[in-house]
Amino acid sequence: MNLWRLEWLRLTRTRRLVALLGVYAFFGLTGPLTARYLEDILGAVDTGGVRVELPDPRPADGIAQYVGNISQVGLIVVVLIAASAFAVDARREMAVFLRTRVSGVRDVIVPAYVVTTGAAVAALLLGSLAAWYETGVLLGPPPVARMLTGIGLGALFLAFAVAATALAAAVVRGVLAAAGVTLGVLLAMAVLGGAGDVGRWLPTTLSGALAGLVDGTAPSSYLPATAVTVVGTAAALAGAVVLGERREL
Repeated sequence: MNLWRLEWLRLTRTRRLVALLGVYAFFGLTGPLTARYLEDILGAVDTGGVRVELPDPRPADGIAQYVGNISQVGLIVVVLIAASAFAVDARREMAVFLRTRVSGVRDVIVPAYVVTTGAAVAALLLGSLAAWYETGVLLGPPPVARMLTGIGLGALFLAFAVAATALAAAVVRGVLAAAGVTLGVLLAMAVLGGAGDVGRWLPTTLSGALAGLVDGTAPSSYLPATAVTVVGTAAALAGAVVLGERREL
């Protein structure tokens, strides 16, 4: 059995792929629904006689609800699944089994990265198509070109997140440790990005690109973050390979 098939079986037989697709599909269907009926939901809550009035929901609101959810819950699921794929050294028997059958750590990391990233992007695409459909039915059709561009930028961010997890797994041992380090770094980037103009250069900016583009943000504003994300993804993967080769069992 080659490592490509091993990674695929790891995703499918453990139901991780089902969980990943399910999370994104769920938020894709419920995000626009929440945006459409948010005023009714708030009206049903006892507010002490205070009447809550919201502006009429727009297509951008439905997509924003979806993006807000997957940027948190969806990202956590992706990072946890990626950490379980990369943290092979946390299990000594598995590490010995894999390292004695390949010419280098790169042969372990590349299949894990490609398969995990492919699964994450597939989940993003499924959820985005569901959100696109629900938004079109409930709130009106969002612009096609901006939706496609936003999905592409979101996929690029997930590729970066998986690469960052690979690097973290090469630095620390254990699934939870690798996931915690990765999520901590991404959270720090998100906080830093909200503090000023530096945000336009950070990869985390792309996680909200779909909502921003549908809401009217110029696509060119995401070019700096796109360039940094591409370079950062390649650097993180290269670093994971180098550090993995140096690590002792």
